Amino acid sequence: MIDPDNYTRMALRVEDRVGWMTLNQPDEYNRMPPAFWDELPRALAAFDEPGTVRALVIASTGKHFTAGMDVAVFTESRSTPKDPGRAGEAARRRLANIQSTINAVEAVRMPVIAAIQGGCVGGGVDLASACDLRYCTSDAFFCVQEINIGLAADIGTLQRLPKLIPEGMMRELAYTGRRMYADEAKDIGLVNAVFETQEAMLDAVAGIAGQIASKSPLAITSTKQLLNYGRNHSIDDTLQFQQLWMGAMTQGPEMRRHFEAKAAGTEADYDDLPPLTVER
Repeated sequence: MIDPDNYTRMALRVEDRVGWMTLNQPDEYNRMPPAFWDELPRALAAFDEPGTVRALVIASTGKHFTAGMDVAVFTESRSTPKDPGRAGEAARRRLANIQSTINAVEAVRMPVIAAIQGGCVGGGVDLASACDLRYCTSDAFFCVQEINIGLAADIGTLQRLPKLIPEGMMRELAYTGRRMYADEAKDIGLVNAVFETQEAMLDAVAGIAGQIASKSPLAITSTKQLLNYGRNHSIDDTLQFQQLWMGAMTQGPEMRRHFEAKAAGTEADYDDLPPLTVER
């Protein structure tokens, strides 16, 4: 159950089987303080748990999509072990927790669409690169900000962007920290389309999400899982995995429903996915 009162960094809603997660701190350029990293995985789980949400849009408000991770994530008060080994182990666990938050975007069963306006900086690039689809406005720009403040990007950008854009371009962005604007992002395939206004982008994204939501959710989640698996495995390994997956997730009833609806001149109405929490 989605309770909007449990979130301070984002507004959540569901319309026509499409979930909307909207970052709602425009006066702060939708930065990502510690509260964001707590709320994002909870919000994703809330959308995924019932099995009724078939596509999810991550949008934003104000001038910028997000200014990225707030420095408070690194500097907030915490007890530090005295010796370097234990301090390092604690730092590793903190980083693993943050990485798992972005990983949760890939783990949800439905496709996730990023709708980006203005700046998508630092942690915003991590978030966007974990989404299935990306769209942006003509004033959008992307920046691997970490290198500009003396860090290597460490939450997923260095791992995911080379799967989305040419590696040489990815390395240039990661080494220089320069801004990549919308037209260039479209040219190299980081975003699917560029829109003149945020309103036009959100209208188009709503239509795309609606198309996804009209398909069999079992077929959609199977497609997402197989694409994610194939990104990190050989074609042969992926085909063998698909044999096992399709055997376990037989989709014969979905196809029958499609052809029955087609014969009747109607649109197929597919069952939702089962909830993640199943009564025993």
